[in-house]
Amino acid sequence: MDNDDIEGGGAVEELHQPPQQGRRKYSPVVAHDRAVLEMSTIDPGSSSSSLDPNLRNIKVGHRAEINPDEKEEGPSHTIANGLQRESKLELFGFDSLVNILGLKSMTGEQVAAPSSPRDGEDVAITLGQRKPQGLKLGTMMGVFVPCLQNILGIIYYIRFSWIVGMGGIFDSLILVSFCGLCTFLTSISLSAIATNGAMKGGGPYYLIGRALGPEVGVSIGLCFFLGNAVAGAMYVLGAVETFLKAVPAAGIFRETITKVNGTSVQPIESPSSHDLQIYGIVITIMLCFIVFGGVKTINRVAPAFLVPVLLSIFCIFVGITLCGKNDPVEGITGLTLSTFKDNWGSNYQNTNNAGIPDPEGKVEWNFNALVGLFFPAVTGIMAGSNRSASLKDTQRSIPIGTLAATLATSALYLFSVILFGALASRETLLTNRLLTATVAWPFPAIVYVGIVLSTLGAALQSLTGAPRLLAAIANDDILPVLNYFKVAEGTEPYTATLFTAFICIGCVVIGNLDLITPAITMFFLLCYAGVNLSCFLLDLLDAPSWRPRWKFHHWSLSLLGASLCVVIMFLISWSFTVVSLALASLIYYYVSIKGKAGDWGDGFKSAYFQLALRSLRSLGASQVHPKNWYPIPLIFCRPWGKLPENVPCHPKLADFANCMKKKGRGMSIFVSILDGDYHERAEDAKTACKQLDTYIEYKNCEGVAEIVVAPNMSEGFRGIVQTMGLGNLKPNIVVMRYPEIWRRENLTEIPATFVGIINDCIVANKAVVIVKGLDEWPNEYQRQYGTIDLYWIVRDGGLMLLLSQLLLTKESFESCKIQVFCIAEEDSDAEELKADVKKFLYDLRMQAEVIVISMKSWDINMNVEGGQQDESLEAFTAAQRRISNYLSEMKDSASREGRPLMADGKPVVVNEQQVEKFLYTTLKLNSTILRYSRMAAMVLVSLPPPPLSHPAYFYMEYMDLLVENVPRLLIVRGYRRDVVTLFT
Repeated sequence: MDNDDIEGGGAVEELHQPPQQGRRKYSPVVAHDRAVLEMSTIDPGSSSSSLDPNLRNIKVGHRAEINPDEKEEGPSHTIANGLQRESKLELFGFDSLVNILGLKSMTGEQVAAPSSPRDGEDVAITLGQRKPQGLKLGTMMGVFVPCLQNILGIIYYIRFSWIVGMGGIFDSLILVSFCGLCTFLTSISLSAIATNGAMKGGGPYYLIGRALGPEVGVSIGLCFFLGNAVAGAMYVLGAVETFLKAVPAAGIFRETITKVNGTSVQPIESPSSHDLQIYGIVITIMLCFIVFGGVKTINRVAPAFLVPVLLSIFCIFVGITLCGKNDPVEGITGLTLSTFKDNWGSNYQNTNNAGIPDPEGKVEWNFNALVGLFFPAVTGIMAGSNRSASLKDTQRSIPIGTLAATLATSALYLFSVILFGALASRETLLTNRLLTATVAWPFPAIVYVGIVLSTLGAALQSLTGAPRLLAAIANDDILPVLNYFKVAEGTEPYTATLFTAFICIGCVVIGNLDLITPAITMFFLLCYAGVNLSCFLLDLLDAPSWRPRWKFHHWSLSLLGASLCVVIMFLISWSFTVVSLALASLIYYYVSIKGKAGDWGDGFKSAYFQLALRSLRSLGASQVHPKNWYPIPLIFCRPWGKLPENVPCHPKLADFANCMKKKGRGMSIFVSILDGDYHERAEDAKTACKQLDTYIEYKNCEGVAEIVVAPNMSEGFRGIVQTMGLGNLKPNIVVMRYPEIWRRENLTEIPATFVGIINDCIVANKAVVIVKGLDEWPNEYQRQYGTIDLYWIVRDGGLMLLLSQLLLTKESFESCKIQVFCIAEEDSDAEELKADVKKFLYDLRMQAEVIVISMKSWDINMNVEGGQQDESLEAFTAAQRRISNYLSEMKDSASREGRPLMADGKPVVVNEQQVEKFLYTTLKLNSTILRYSRMAAMVLVSLPPPPLSHPAYFYMEYMDLLVENVPRLLIVRGYRRDVVTLFT
């Protein structure tokens, strides 16, 4: 039974009826409803046999007609308990939690996960039997072993002793501690984020993207993908170099011979770079064929690669303890205190591209360079999070396994620094690049086999994980350019694998391990910095949804970890850092422009929310100073006017709203009112709100959409004007179009609604801007020429002046000039008034021409052109006739019914002389506008307030006469405060 089918007290016989389309209806529950009667007869300990048989056979989730003779399938306790519970919960009008959440322990039903974050709102419920689950891994095999296998690699075997020889024991201890602290803090941040909810595919990309947003997630995720692809090339080169060193006869080209410091009698041989390239390309292609075989095959053989690694490390430690006692080798002294002291300090020197010391070498080494060389030896902490889908308990295995692997390898490195520093002379450490194989017990071949298998296993993991990371980014459908790498769920990412292999082969062609490792370091450090920043942001904001099971974390540790990542990046190479950050920034910019927007509930949204709350509190409840006043227009979208049903707002209202903002800064609130009952039209309101949001986004207007359901427009607007907004962020201007069609369409209800809205704005202290001629409002590409004329009649706090200045900031009106028309009671006051207004405008930094019109010139027999006089007089005569007819009907109705004059359901007092005076005043103002501003690009005039106790029909006649024959007009009324100031 879906939510759409539920009636709060509906009878069981009606449950099979199909739901109403597009809306939900909940009937009120009354005392005689069947559900209430049934619940009143149920004892807490009663069995299902006491229930009505019709109720006992209700199946939640099925819409089939209920048959009381049907037999329930499944265990008897399900009938006795589950259905009784459902009949009780029927009163609540919703399905039980068992059917909503799919609690596996109770029903075995599963909720299908959304294919992308944007689909998370509408999650389908899949009913039926539980799907068979694959073998789940624990902490040891699921997290600890993969992390250990990825961390222990080629750097330890063929570069670690060389690093000790170059940097000395002291610098090497600092180096290992420095890099280990970075990964340890990152592991803490990773543990906190990973235990804050379920994880999908994508590893760190998924974590960072959901914490920092899709733009940051995709940019760092792609860089992490490149890092994994390049790391695969590093592992391949390490395996090839080890193999050629162990079997020199396998080399196709001649080996490179280098003399150490120009004094060594015995030359140093290193594999040819061409051999590295050829063998590396062949091995990469072979690994790709294995990857194409599927991830199941890889997972079966991957643990076997770790056994040779652990065995080789054990043989190295045994060999170190036995060195110097039996069969001594030149340069290897065994563990002696004198050697330890000799190797305590650093000895940085130049080397050739192969790492062999050479005074004339082009490669200069220092501590920063060693950080770049060694840091890949501590990477690999994300291997457990990448396998989250295969873990029994993600929130327990990832923190324990990752931190255990990080601490174990860091301790191993620190212990190895001391052992290697006390084992051999510095010259041997720098020249014997396979010192680990030389000292291994019982023979070097064990180390060679361990190096090759460990590096090939790590390369295989890189070529397996990188394509899946790229496929996860593509499947989120953020970047259309990555659609080629999309894969269906449960299939292999063959296209992404080919692309990864292409990058890996390109790096293998470089053939130099020392040139590749800095690039890997930058990409991994970017990823680690993203994880730390994600945890820092989530921890600092501390949203209600931030409840990680891993409690040993703090925002300061995450900030320190992120800072260490950035510091290490600049220590290694500022040029590589700039390039990597530029690459990530370009991807971020590209995603922000070309990417598809998706709400992932990231931390930035929470930060914006908290920042908005703090800013709102800091504004306080007092009035905003005129210097800080911004127009916040409330755009009344569909008060009147013929628009198609699928058009949520007049196309030109958003253009006008943008004209009220300086450089687009400010917020607009677009409001539409739906007539009807809220319970019946709630779904219609949601649909209308989505349409209005689409309209606002299409018009590039900074605003929000609000839909209100009310019995009628007047009550809806009265509720809006009282409650819309928070604190000082309430709308301060109500914008609506003038109801030009009310007389043509004979819409007799418009006058009362129009006058009611204006009166509500006056009571609520809201400014009003009414737009006449909205259909002809220019867009941003239609340039206007001429003047913007202001008929400044009453004090409005400077709102009319400010609106004219805002219009000039738009390209459409920037070529116009402002004219201010003022009304003087006497001719003698004209010059003084003109001088005062000019001084006032000068102090306001506004340039405008001031024109003063005296009231004596407003005589009806003024000497104007005959056409203009005839137009105004014709409209004046027609208005007099209509008012007279309306007044006669009111009097006849009142005399027949024996009551006072009534209009719009309210008593009114009609002073016919005052009505005539109002008509005459609007006639004179209309004639003046037609005389001076017929060719103006825009006319602004003060809005007269509705007279008290006058019928709304009369006020509409006044307004119609005022706007007669004026093509484009803004009728403005300010509120009881200034919006401009003379002072700085």
